[in-house]
Amino acid sequence: MNTVTITAENLTVEPRGLDKVWSFTNRLEIPLANVRGATFDPGANHEPKGFRGPGLGMPGKWSGTFTRNGGKSFWNVSTPGETIVVQLVNEHFDRLFLTVREPRTIVDQINSALHNP
Repeated sequence: MNTVTITAENLTVEPRGLDKVWSFTNRLEIPLANVRGATFDPGANHEPKGFRGPGLGMPGKWSGTFTRNGGKSFWNVSTPGETIVVQLVNEHFDRLFLTVREPRTIVDQINSALHNP
């Protein structure tokens, strides 16, 4: 699970509990200028993830950095059906795949922050 915080300048993602250890990530802070949008995508869990490293990859739990077709994605997904995908530019990761509470609300908040600076 992740906590997502949106300010006027940044999108901050903080993995919770053991997810910090498994993902090798304490916090991701991304300028909103580098966020292209977010979608609620409960089927994203079935997408090929690519090469894992570092991180954890097992059925039902993906946490860490995954590289596929030259692009890097950050995954911290543990609850199928509650996954959001955040598209990025000019960042270390191209996309963030995240399990969050109230995914539709978080997606709306991210997209609203992008369109209402």
